[in-house]
Amino acid sequence: MKQLVRLNKRLRRGGREFTYALRYTAEDGKRRCESLGHTDQRKAKRQRAQKEKELRMGYVEPGAMKLRDFAEDSLARTGDQIRESTRRETRAAMNDFIGIIGNIDFRSVSLAHGELYLQACLDRGNSSATVSKKLRALKRLFKLAVNRKQLDESPLQYIAMPKSPKKKINVYSDEQCRQILKAAQEYVGEWDAKRSVKWDVLITVALATAMRRAELLNCTWGDVDFDAQTIEVNAKRDTKETWEWLVKDADHRTLPLTEEIVRMLADHQARQPEKYPYVFVPTARYDHIQNVLRLKGEWTLTDSRLKVVNNFRRQFNKVLRKAGVKKGTFHDFRRTAISMWLANGMSEHDVMVLAGHASFATTHKFYLAVTDDLVRRARVATAEGMRQKLVRFGTPTFGS
Repeated sequence: MKQLVRLNKRLRRGGREFTYALRYTAEDGKRRCESLGHTDQRKAKRQRAQKEKELRMGYVEPGAMKLRDFAEDSLARTGDQIRESTRRETRAAMNDFIGIIGNIDFRSVSLAHGELYLQACLDRGNSSATVSKKLRALKRLFKLAVNRKQLDESPLQYIAMPKSPKKKINVYSDEQCRQILKAAQEYVGEWDAKRSVKWDVLITVALATAMRRAELLNCTWGDVDFDAQTIEVNAKRDTKETWEWLVKDADHRTLPLTEEIVRMLADHQARQPEKYPYVFVPTARYDHIQNVLRLKGEWTLTDSRLKVVNNFRRQFNKVLRKAGVKKGTFHDFRRTAISMWLANGMSEHDVMVLAGHASFATTHKFYLAVTDDLVRRARVATAEGMRQKLVRFGTPTFGS
Protein backbone atom coordinates (compact mmCIF):
# COMPACT_ATOMS: atom_id res chain seq x y z
CA MET A 1 0.00 0.00 0.00
CA LYS A 2 1.29 3.44 -0.87
CA GLN A 3 2.59 5.39 2.12
CA LEU A 4 0.73 8.69 2.48
CA VAL A 5 2.90 10.29 5.17
CA ARG A 6 6.70 10.45 5.18
CA LEU A 7 8.88 11.10 8.20
CA ASN A 8 11.84 13.41 7.51
CA LYS A 9 14.53 15.18 9.49
CA ARG A 10 14.31 18.94 9.19
CA LEU A 11 17.62 20.74 9.77
CA ARG A 12 17.75 23.90 11.87
CA ARG A 13 20.33 26.34 13.30
CA GLY A 14 22.73 26.19 10.41
CA GLY A 15 22.48 22.43 10.03
CA ARG A 16 23.87 21.61 13.47
CA GLU A 17 20.52 20.41 14.85
CA PHE A 18 17.35 18.85 13.46
CA THR A 19 13.73 18.19 14.29
CA TYR A 20 11.38 15.57 12.88
CA ALA A 21 8.72 16.64 10.35
CA LEU A 22 5.82 14.96 8.55
CA ARG A 23 5.40 15.43 4.81
CA TYR A 24 2.06 14.52 3.17
CA THR A 25 -0.62 15.65 0.75
CA ALA A 26 -3.67 17.08 2.48
CA GLU A 27 -7.29 16.49 1.45
CA ASP A 28 -7.29 19.74 -0.52
CA GLY A 29 -4.53 18.28 -2.71
CA LYS A 30 -1.82 20.60 -1.38
CA ARG A 31 1.50 19.30 -0.10
CA ARG A 32 2.19 19.96 3.59
CA CYS A 33 5.26 19.83 5.83
CA GLU A 34 4.33 19.66 9.51
CA SER A 35 7.17 20.17 12.01
CA LEU A 36 6.92 17.92 15.11
CA GLY A 37 9.27 20.12 17.15
CA HIS A 38 11.31 17.31 18.73
CA THR A 39 14.00 14.69 18.03
CA ASP A 40 12.36 11.66 19.66
CA GLN A 41 12.36 9.01 16.91
CA ARG A 42 9.85 6.67 18.59
CA LYS A 43 7.42 9.49 19.23
CA ALA A 44 7.86 10.75 15.68
CA LYS A 45 7.06 7.30 14.24
CA ARG A 46 3.90 7.09 16.36
CA GLN A 47 2.84 10.54 15.12
CA ARG A 48 3.51 9.52 11.53
CA ALA A 49 1.35 6.40 11.97
CA GLN A 50 -1.41 8.50 13.54
CA LYS A 51 -1.39 11.01 10.66
CA GLU A 52 -1.39 8.11 8.18
CA LYS A 53 -4.45 6.68 9.94
CA GLU A 54 -6.22 10.03 9.91
CA LEU A 55 -5.73 10.39 6.16
CA ARG A 56 -6.88 6.85 5.49
CA MET A 57 -9.96 7.27 7.69
CA GLY A 58 -11.54 9.32 4.94
CA TYR A 59 -13.31 7.50 2.15
CA VAL A 60 -11.42 9.52 -0.43
CA GLU A 61 -7.64 9.70 -0.37
CA PRO A 62 -5.96 13.08 -0.85
CA GLY A 63 -5.85 13.97 -4.55
CA ALA A 64 -8.16 11.10 -5.53
CA MET A 65 -10.52 11.48 -8.48
CA LYS A 66 -12.66 9.08 -10.45
CA LEU A 67 -11.78 8.88 -14.13
CA ARG A 68 -14.80 10.82 -15.34
CA ASP A 69 -14.13 13.65 -12.85
CA PHE A 70 -10.46 13.53 -13.75
CA ALA A 71 -11.27 14.08 -17.44
CA GLU A 72 -13.59 17.00 -16.70
CA ASP A 73 -11.03 18.54 -14.33
CA SER A 74 -8.34 18.28 -17.00
CA LEU A 75 -10.57 19.82 -19.67
CA ALA A 76 -11.51 22.66 -17.32
CA ARG A 77 -7.84 23.40 -16.65
CA THR A 78 -7.06 23.33 -20.36
CA GLY A 79 -9.81 25.85 -21.09
CA ASP A 80 -9.98 27.28 -24.60
CA GLN A 81 -6.57 25.97 -25.62
CA ILE A 82 -8.24 23.11 -27.51
CA ARG A 83 -11.15 22.94 -29.92
CA GLU A 84 -14.66 21.96 -28.92
CA SER A 85 -14.38 18.96 -31.24
CA THR A 86 -11.27 17.84 -29.32
CA ARG A 87 -13.23 18.15 -26.08
CA ARG A 88 -15.97 15.92 -27.47
CA GLU A 89 -13.45 13.35 -28.68
CA THR A 90 -11.69 13.35 -25.31
CA ARG A 91 -14.93 12.84 -23.38
CA ALA A 92 -16.04 10.11 -25.77
CA ALA A 93 -12.70 8.30 -25.43
CA MET A 94 -12.80 8.50 -21.63
CA ASN A 95 -16.41 7.26 -21.47
CA ASP A 96 -15.43 4.36 -23.72
CA PHE A 97 -12.40 3.63 -21.53
CA ILE A 98 -14.59 3.68 -18.39
CA GLY A 99 -17.00 1.26 -20.07
CA ILE A 100 -14.18 -1.28 -20.25
CA ILE A 101 -12.22 -0.79 -17.01
CA GLY A 102 -14.76 1.00 -14.80
CA ASN A 103 -14.87 4.49 -13.30
CA ILE A 104 -11.85 3.90 -11.06
CA ASP A 105 -9.46 6.36 -9.40
CA PHE A 106 -7.28 7.85 -12.17
CA ARG A 107 -4.18 7.10 -10.06
CA SER A 108 -5.02 3.39 -10.17
CA VAL A 109 -4.87 3.15 -13.97
CA SER A 110 -2.04 0.94 -15.20
CA LEU A 111 -0.52 -0.13 -18.50
CA ALA A 112 -2.50 -3.36 -18.18
CA HIS A 113 -5.74 -1.34 -18.24
CA GLY A 114 -4.61 0.37 -21.43
CA GLU A 115 -3.75 -2.93 -23.10
CA LEU A 116 -7.09 -4.40 -22.00
CA TYR A 117 -8.91 -1.43 -23.52
CA LEU A 118 -6.91 -1.62 -26.76
CA GLN A 119 -7.74 -5.29 -27.24
CA ALA A 120 -11.41 -4.77 -26.33
CA CYS A 121 -11.70 -2.07 -29.02
CA LEU A 122 -10.12 -4.30 -31.66
CA ASP A 123 -12.29 -7.26 -30.61
CA ARG A 124 -15.48 -5.30 -31.18
CA GLY A 125 -14.39 -4.29 -34.67
CA ASN A 126 -12.91 -0.81 -34.23
CA SER A 127 -10.34 -0.05 -36.92
CA SER A 128 -6.71 0.42 -35.94
CA ALA A 129 -6.96 4.11 -36.85
CA THR A 130 -10.01 4.57 -34.59
CA VAL A 131 -8.34 2.80 -31.67
CA SER A 132 -5.19 4.89 -32.12
CA LYS A 133 -7.24 8.08 -32.10
CA LYS A 134 -8.94 7.09 -28.82
CA LEU A 135 -5.65 6.11 -27.21
CA ARG A 136 -4.02 9.38 -28.25
CA ALA A 137 -6.81 11.30 -26.51
CA LEU A 138 -6.37 9.25 -23.32
CA LYS A 139 -2.58 9.50 -23.41
CA ARG A 140 -2.89 13.27 -23.76
CA LEU A 141 -4.97 13.44 -20.54
CA PHE A 142 -2.51 11.39 -18.51
CA LYS A 143 0.48 13.29 -19.93
CA LEU A 144 -1.12 16.54 -18.80
CA ALA A 145 -1.62 15.01 -15.34
CA VAL A 146 2.15 14.35 -15.21
CA ASN A 147 2.87 17.94 -16.29
CA ARG A 148 0.50 19.19 -13.58
CA LYS A 149 2.23 17.05 -10.92
CA GLN A 150 -0.88 14.93 -10.39
CA LEU A 151 1.00 11.78 -11.43
CA ASP A 152 4.63 10.75 -11.36
CA GLU A 153 4.34 9.11 -14.78
CA SER A 154 1.69 8.34 -17.35
CA PRO A 155 0.30 4.77 -17.08
CA LEU A 156 -0.25 4.72 -20.85
CA GLN A 157 3.17 6.06 -21.75
CA TYR A 158 4.50 2.79 -23.11
CA ILE A 159 1.38 1.35 -24.69
CA ALA A 160 2.01 0.26 -28.28
CA MET A 161 -0.36 1.77 -30.81
CA PRO A 162 -2.03 -0.69 -33.23
CA LYS A 163 -0.50 -0.59 -36.68
CA SER A 164 -2.64 0.93 -39.42
CA PRO A 165 -2.17 0.43 -43.16
CA LYS A 166 -0.98 3.57 -44.93
CA LYS A 167 -3.72 5.41 -46.75
CA LYS A 168 -2.97 6.65 -50.22
CA ILE A 169 -3.09 10.43 -50.38
CA ASN A 170 -5.64 11.43 -53.01
CA VAL A 171 -4.62 14.31 -55.24
CA TYR A 172 -6.32 15.69 -58.33
CA SER A 173 -4.57 15.33 -61.66
CA ASP A 174 -4.02 18.37 -63.88
CA GLU A 175 -6.87 17.27 -66.12
CA GLN A 176 -9.21 16.79 -63.16
CA CYS A 177 -8.34 20.26 -61.86
CA ARG A 178 -9.22 21.77 -65.25
CA GLN A 179 -12.50 19.84 -65.36
CA ILE A 180 -13.42 20.85 -61.80
CA LEU A 181 -12.66 24.53 -62.40
CA LYS A 182 -14.71 24.53 -65.60
CA ALA A 183 -17.62 22.84 -63.77
CA ALA A 184 -17.30 25.36 -60.92
CA GLN A 185 -17.64 28.28 -63.34
CA GLU A 186 -20.76 26.72 -64.87
CA TYR A 187 -22.21 25.96 -61.43
CA VAL A 188 -21.78 29.56 -60.26
CA GLY A 189 -23.47 30.83 -63.40
CA GLU A 190 -26.59 28.77 -62.67
CA TRP A 191 -27.16 29.93 -59.09
CA ASP A 192 -27.98 33.11 -57.19
CA ALA A 193 -24.69 34.84 -56.37
CA LYS A 194 -26.13 36.04 -53.04
CA ARG A 195 -26.61 32.46 -51.86
CA SER A 196 -23.92 30.51 -53.67
CA VAL A 197 -20.21 30.28 -52.98
CA LYS A 198 -17.98 31.66 -55.74
CA TRP A 199 -16.70 28.15 -56.34
CA ASP A 200 -14.30 28.90 -59.17
CA VAL A 201 -12.39 31.54 -57.18
CA LEU A 202 -12.53 29.47 -53.99
CA ILE A 203 -11.10 26.37 -55.68
CA THR A 204 -8.43 28.39 -57.50
CA VAL A 205 -7.20 29.95 -54.24
CA ALA A 206 -7.32 26.54 -52.51
CA LEU A 207 -5.13 25.02 -55.23
CA ALA A 208 -2.66 27.89 -55.08
CA THR A 209 -2.33 28.20 -51.30
CA ALA A 210 -3.21 24.80 -49.76
CA MET A 211 -5.49 26.63 -47.33
CA ARG A 212 -7.98 24.51 -45.39
CA ARG A 213 -11.70 24.97 -45.94
CA ALA A 214 -12.22 26.77 -42.61
CA GLU A 215 -9.23 29.02 -43.33
CA LEU A 216 -10.72 30.05 -46.66
CA LEU A 217 -14.24 30.58 -45.37
CA ASN A 218 -12.96 32.69 -42.46
CA CYS A 219 -10.72 34.78 -44.70
CA THR A 220 -11.59 38.50 -44.82
CA TRP A 221 -10.66 41.12 -47.36
CA GLY A 222 -8.25 42.52 -44.79
CA ASP A 223 -6.24 39.30 -45.13
CA VAL A 224 -5.65 39.90 -48.85
CA ASP A 225 -2.77 42.22 -49.79
CA PHE A 226 -3.32 43.04 -53.45
CA ASP A 227 -0.06 45.00 -53.77
CA ALA A 228 2.15 42.34 -52.16
CA GLN A 229 0.13 39.58 -53.88
CA THR A 230 -0.30 37.61 -50.66
CA ILE A 231 -3.09 36.20 -48.53
CA GLU A 232 -2.82 35.68 -44.77
CA VAL A 233 -4.25 33.06 -42.47
CA ASN A 234 -5.19 34.91 -39.28
CA ALA A 235 -7.31 34.05 -36.26
CA LYS A 236 -10.38 36.28 -35.93
CA ARG A 237 -11.66 38.10 -32.86
CA ASP A 238 -15.31 38.35 -31.91
CA THR A 239 -16.30 41.82 -33.15
CA LYS A 240 -19.41 43.45 -34.52
CA GLU A 241 -18.44 42.50 -38.08
CA THR A 242 -16.54 39.23 -37.54
CA TRP A 243 -17.01 36.11 -35.44
CA GLU A 244 -14.34 34.38 -33.38
CA TRP A 245 -12.31 31.75 -35.19
CA LEU A 246 -9.01 30.05 -34.32
CA VAL A 247 -6.32 28.78 -36.67
CA LYS A 248 -5.40 25.09 -36.44
CA ASP A 249 -1.83 24.28 -35.31
CA ALA A 250 -0.29 27.65 -36.21
CA ASP A 251 -1.06 31.25 -35.31
CA HIS A 252 -0.39 32.93 -38.63
CA ARG A 253 0.77 32.23 -42.18
CA THR A 254 1.44 34.39 -45.21
CA LEU A 255 0.92 32.70 -48.58
CA PRO A 256 1.78 33.87 -52.10
CA LEU A 257 -0.73 34.57 -54.84
CA THR A 258 -0.15 34.87 -58.58
CA GLU A 259 -1.01 37.95 -60.63
CA GLU A 260 -3.89 36.08 -62.28
CA ILE A 261 -5.40 35.05 -58.93
CA VAL A 262 -5.05 38.60 -57.59
CA ARG A 263 -7.03 39.84 -60.61
CA MET A 264 -9.70 37.20 -59.96
CA LEU A 265 -10.01 38.31 -56.33
CA ALA A 266 -10.11 41.98 -57.29
CA ASP A 267 -12.93 41.28 -59.76
CA HIS A 268 -14.77 39.24 -57.10
CA GLN A 269 -14.41 42.09 -54.58
CA ALA A 270 -15.69 44.64 -57.09
CA ARG A 271 -18.88 42.60 -57.58
CA GLN A 272 -19.47 42.14 -53.85
CA PRO A 273 -21.59 44.74 -51.96
CA GLU A 274 -19.86 46.91 -49.36
CA LYS A 275 -19.81 46.04 -45.63
CA TYR A 276 -19.36 42.34 -46.27
CA PRO A 277 -15.92 41.52 -44.81
CA TYR A 278 -15.63 37.84 -45.73
CA VAL A 279 -14.15 36.90 -49.10
CA PHE A 280 -16.02 33.64 -49.69
CA VAL A 281 -19.12 33.80 -47.49
CA PRO A 282 -22.24 34.46 -49.63
CA THR A 283 -23.92 37.71 -48.66
CA ALA A 284 -27.25 36.06 -47.79
CA ARG A 285 -25.48 33.58 -45.49
CA TYR A 286 -23.51 36.38 -43.81
CA ASP A 287 -26.73 38.30 -43.15
CA HIS A 288 -28.33 35.20 -41.60
CA ILE A 289 -25.34 34.52 -39.34
CA GLN A 290 -25.14 38.15 -38.24
CA ASN A 291 -28.82 39.04 -37.89
CA VAL A 292 -30.25 35.74 -36.73
CA LEU A 293 -27.74 33.24 -35.34
CA ARG A 294 -25.35 35.63 -33.59
CA LEU A 295 -28.16 37.89 -32.45
CA LYS A 296 -29.88 34.96 -30.72
CA GLY A 297 -26.63 33.62 -29.28
CA GLU A 298 -26.90 30.50 -31.44
CA TRP A 299 -23.46 30.85 -33.04
CA THR A 300 -20.50 29.03 -31.47
CA LEU A 301 -16.76 28.73 -32.02
CA THR A 302 -17.34 25.27 -33.49
CA ASP A 303 -19.86 26.75 -35.94
CA SER A 304 -17.17 29.13 -37.23
CA ARG A 305 -15.28 26.05 -38.40
CA LEU A 306 -18.10 23.81 -39.60
CA LYS A 307 -21.17 25.89 -40.46
CA VAL A 308 -19.99 29.05 -42.19
CA VAL A 309 -21.58 27.86 -45.43
CA ASN A 310 -24.71 25.72 -45.48
CA ASN A 311 -24.57 22.41 -47.38
CA PHE A 312 -20.95 23.00 -48.36
CA ARG A 313 -20.23 19.33 -49.05
CA ARG A 314 -23.46 18.81 -50.98
CA GLN A 315 -22.72 21.79 -53.24
CA PHE A 316 -19.13 20.67 -53.79
CA ASN A 317 -20.24 17.15 -54.70
CA LYS A 318 -22.48 18.69 -57.38
CA VAL A 319 -19.43 20.43 -58.82
CA LEU A 320 -17.54 17.13 -58.85
CA ARG A 321 -20.39 15.33 -60.59
CA LYS A 322 -20.64 18.08 -63.16
CA ALA A 323 -16.89 17.71 -63.73
CA GLY A 324 -17.18 13.94 -64.10
CA VAL A 325 -14.82 13.33 -61.18
CA LYS A 326 -16.06 10.33 -59.21
CA LYS A 327 -13.77 10.48 -56.18
CA GLY A 328 -12.59 13.46 -54.17
CA THR A 329 -13.11 15.92 -51.33
CA PHE A 330 -12.52 19.63 -50.99
CA HIS A 331 -9.57 18.87 -48.70
CA ASP A 332 -7.93 17.09 -51.64
CA PHE A 333 -7.16 20.52 -53.12
CA ARG A 334 -4.92 21.12 -50.10
CA ARG A 335 -3.26 17.75 -50.63
CA THR A 336 -2.85 18.54 -54.34
CA ALA A 337 -1.22 21.91 -53.62
CA ILE A 338 1.18 20.46 -51.03
CA SER A 339 2.15 17.65 -53.37
CA MET A 340 2.67 20.18 -56.17
CA TRP A 341 5.03 22.25 -54.00
CA LEU A 342 7.10 19.20 -53.07
CA ALA A 343 7.14 17.84 -56.63
CA ASN A 344 8.49 21.17 -57.86
CA GLY A 345 11.48 21.08 -55.53
CA MET A 346 10.40 22.95 -52.40
CA SER A 347 11.96 21.65 -49.18
CA GLU A 348 9.92 19.79 -46.58
CA HIS A 349 10.61 22.56 -44.05
CA ASP A 350 9.34 25.30 -46.36
CA VAL A 351 6.24 23.27 -47.22
CA MET A 352 5.61 22.58 -43.53
CA VAL A 353 5.68 26.33 -42.80
CA LEU A 354 3.42 27.25 -45.73
CA ALA A 355 0.96 24.43 -45.03
CA GLY A 356 0.79 25.23 -41.32
CA HIS A 357 1.66 21.71 -40.20
CA ALA A 358 2.54 21.30 -36.52
CA SER A 359 5.23 18.70 -37.23
CA PHE A 360 7.40 17.25 -39.99
CA ALA A 361 5.58 13.93 -39.67
CA THR A 362 2.49 15.31 -41.41
CA THR A 363 4.46 16.98 -44.19
CA HIS A 364 6.60 13.87 -44.64
CA LYS A 365 3.52 11.82 -45.54
CA PHE A 366 3.04 14.08 -48.54
CA TYR A 367 6.73 13.90 -49.38
CA LEU A 368 6.52 10.12 -49.44
CA ALA A 369 3.42 10.31 -51.62
CA VAL A 370 5.18 12.57 -54.09
CA THR A 371 8.20 10.26 -54.23
CA ASP A 372 5.95 7.25 -54.54
CA ASP A 373 7.21 6.58 -58.04
CA LEU A 374 9.47 4.01 -56.36
CA VAL A 375 8.31 1.22 -58.67
CA ARG A 376 9.10 3.25 -61.78
CA ARG A 377 12.51 4.29 -60.48
CA ALA A 378 13.28 0.75 -59.39
CA ARG A 379 12.35 -0.52 -62.84
CA VAL A 380 14.80 1.91 -64.47
CA ALA A 381 17.56 0.94 -62.03
CA THR A 382 16.82 -2.76 -62.49
CA ALA A 383 16.81 -2.46 -66.27
CA GLU A 384 20.20 -0.74 -66.20
CA GLY A 385 21.65 -3.29 -63.80
CA MET A 386 20.27 -6.25 -65.75
CA ARG A 387 21.51 -4.80 -69.03
CA GLN A 388 25.03 -4.79 -67.68
CA LYS A 389 24.69 -8.33 -66.34
CA LEU A 390 23.24 -9.64 -69.59
CA VAL A 391 26.06 -8.07 -71.54
CA ARG A 392 28.61 -9.56 -69.17
CA PHE A 393 27.19 -13.06 -68.80
CA GLY A 394 25.26 -13.36 -72.04
CA THR A 395 21.54 -13.71 -72.57
CA PRO A 396 20.24 -16.78 -70.69
CA THR A 397 18.67 -19.56 -72.62
CA PHE A 398 15.46 -20.69 -71.01
CA GLY A 399 14.39 -24.31 -71.04
CA SER A 400 17.90 -25.69 -71.56
